[in-house]
Amino acid sequence: MYGSRGVGAFAGGRASAAVLGAALLLAGCSSGGDDKEGEAPRAVTQQPKEAAPFWVNPDGLAARKVAELRHDGRKAEAEQLRKIAEQPVAEWISPEKPEEQTRELTENADKVGRRAVLVLYNIPHRDCGQYSQGGAEDGDAYREFVGAVAKGIGDRPATVVLEPDAVLHLVDGCTPEEFHEERYDLLKGAVAQLKGLKNTTVYLDAGNAGWGNPDQIFEPLKQAGIEQADGFAVNVSNFYTTEDSIAYGKELSAKVGDKPFVVDTSRNGNGPYTEGDADERWCNPPGRALGETPTTRTADPLVDAYLWIKRPGESDGECKGGPKAGQWWADYALALARGSAG
Repeated sequence: MYGSRGVGAFAGGRASAAVLGAALLLAGCSSGGDDKEGEAPRAVTQQPKEAAPFWVNPDGLAARKVAELRHDGRKAEAEQLRKIAEQPVAEWISPEKPEEQTRELTENADKVGRRAVLVLYNIPHRDCGQYSQGGAEDGDAYREFVGAVAKGIGDRPATVVLEPDAVLHLVDGCTPEEFHEERYDLLKGAVAQLKGLKNTTVYLDAGNAGWGNPDQIFEPLKQAGIEQADGFAVNVSNFYTTEDSIAYGKELSAKVGDKPFVVDTSRNGNGPYTEGDADERWCNPPGRALGETPTTRTADPLVDAYLWIKRPGESDGECKGGPKAGQWWADYALALARGSAG
């Protein structure tokens, strides 16, 4: 509700032999049948560190899809999808083997001098029974999950976006009252544990420009540990413009000790969808576009970074013809890329 949904489930796993083969294909070991003689696919490489210190996963889902398209001779589509594959996109940590998963991601990022961007989305009673429902079985399971993530990160650089919608759903009436006290405790504990790591920054999710008023959420954010966090995140998995997101973030920042924030710009290039059922405008809206590419050069001292927190091309849920939340939707990914400049 209030445009807060759209937080897709994690859809990635560790690379199989077939996946590694696709990555090698993308890096230039082979090419599609219609390539000109001697032409090799460009490898997915890191963005300039001074502008975007975040890690581009060369074996990420979009990169693998680019490889598949090239292999099938669909070069024009592959080049469109490169707009996604070549950018640092957040990794959503699965509850299955979170320590091993997080260690692998942060080690790979650290090897090339970059910072991994991670999303923790496993709070109990997640998403109020909607498309991305689920989460840890109980509070103890969640604490174990966070502890495993912290061990996996260790001293390596990481930026963590903590629990999209978790605070918002305490405010909008979505999460039953009986779970409120535990959720505040879990979030505050997660912030404290992750902030105890040497090189980890933590941003607590704080909704978006379209859901309501910052006056409704600043006290809950304090209860959830915003004072100890590095800041908060806005527009996660949503479509509000960067301008509107910054305005919302600044108003909220003033109420929580002038904390800085990050903005999810992954799909906000054309702003929010304004047609159809208002309750599901957030879910796979047509006509959207990629937004500003990830960077720390935001020209605003309160905005720490533009990030691609939602992975462009993954469905918001089973609406408007989309697959389950978090699953790759090739047509939507291409539409986002085609709707973007460049």
